[in-house]
This record gives sequence, C-alpha cells and structure tokens, in this order.
Amino acid sequence: MNTDRFLTIPAEEYHAASRCGRYMSSHNLAAFRESPELYRRKTSGEIAESESPALALGRAAHCLILEGRAAFDEQFLVADGPVNPKTGEPYGKTTKAYAEWIAAQTREIVSPKDFGFIVKLQKSVWLHDAASALLDDGVSEATVRAEYCHVPCQIRMDWFSREYGIVDLKTCDSLKWFEGDCKRFGYVFQMAFYRAVLREATGETAPVHLIAVEKNEPFSTGVWELPGDVLDQAEKVNEAALVRYRKCLQTGEWPTGYEEVRVITSL
Repeated sequence: MNTDRFLTIPAEEYHAASRCGRYMSSHNLAAFRESPELYRRKTSGEIAESESPALALGRAAHCLILEGRAAFDEQFLVADGPVNPKTGEPYGKTTKAYAEWIAAQTREIVSPKDFGFIVKLQKSVWLHDAASALLDDGVSEATVRAEYCHVPCQIRMDWFSREYGIVDLKTCDSLKWFEGDCKRFGYVFQMAFYRAVLREATGETAPVHLIAVEKNEPFSTGVWELPGDVLDQAEKVNEAALVRYRKCLQTGEWPTGYEEVRVITSL
C-alpha cells in the first residue's frame, strides 16, 4: 500500500482537531451513534473531557510496546519524584517540593511501579509469535485524513503493517471475555471506520487485526483478525450515522435519540 497519505502529527494536534469537530474521528462517531446531542455537546466544549490516569498509562504502554524504549524515553520519565533527604523517601504529591519538581518536567511522569506493569505488557506482546509478526515491519501512530461520505474524517492507527494492514492494540481484563469487549466497546465499528477512511485515502482495502493483552496475571496476549464481511456490516452502520450527521449539520437539530416513547417488550 502507498503510504504517501500517512501524516506524522503530534497526538495533541490530532485530538484537538477531533475535539472541536473539525474532523470526524472514530470516537466522535461513536458518540454521535449513541446520541447526536452528546456529540454536539462534546465538540462544542459543553462537556469537558479530562484524561484519566488509566488513559495516560495506556498511552505510555502503547508507546513502549509499539515504538520501543528510545521513543518512550523521549516522551516519558520514569520517576517517583524528588527525594526528601530527611526520610530518604520521595516527597508526597501534595507537597510544595513535588509541585515544583513536576512543574519543571518536560516529559510525562510514569512511576516505577507503573513502568514495571507496562514492561510486563510489552514482554507479553513481543513474546507472542503472531503479535510480534504483526508488529515486525510497519509504521506507528500514523494519521490519515480523507473525506468519507462527504464528511472530513481522520484516523490515527496504532500500527500499520506493510504486510498485515491495520493493527490496533487493546488491553483487557481477560482474553476469555475479549470478544465480548469488542461488542461492548464498539471495536468493530472503530476498525471499520479506520479501514474505510484508509481506503478513501489510498484506494486500497487493508486487512484488520487486533492485539489484546491482559492487564492482570498471567498477562496473556491474543490476536484476532476481523473478517471483511463483519467490517462491511459495521461500515454500513457507520455510513448511515454519517448521513444522519450531515442532516444534523444542515438542520441544526441534534436529537438525543430518545424523543419518542419506547415500549419495553420483555422481562
């Protein structure tokens, strides 16, 4: 596949373009499918989204696993903070010493405990034969922008393998329940959106794989391929949502999706 349309842009620039609604992203589209009014409030800034510690840790894990230690060290610092000479222990996070130290840092801080955790994830992924093959030769964190269903859209792929196509890295509580997680968290719709935007940009349809690694012992890793027919079904749902999105833009009406009376038909 020709990767000329792949963009290398900072993550914050990418997310800022999604937050304001300049580009439709997979997360924006998920919000719209749930409720057009929810999408409107998020992109207008009425709903302020703050990053949770879990998301920050996930970003660090993605960097270490997909980009390696050198890239990780450029963005993150493994440290507990300054040490109190009287106790030999790090200052508490509510102290003035810690506040001054954190304000002087140019990299995100990852505690040694959290770093030990993400190293376990990294080892699990790279010791898995199928997962390591997917990640052997490719591009990480590539952004692609294209018009899809007459809507400016963007995707940021965890990994694009020159041989295996789109690869997305997920964490989960248990691989036993991961296929349920795919439905619960809309992963198939996300990947269908990625595939479609990439196709609009390049003219080619890429295969799609998911790598899942457990966040608990034994930190097992599994790989799933998403069949084309399953992605095709999700793509139709996404495209119907984009049609509704364009209608909302035209009319200025953003329904919640619950305007009509509903009937409960089962126990």
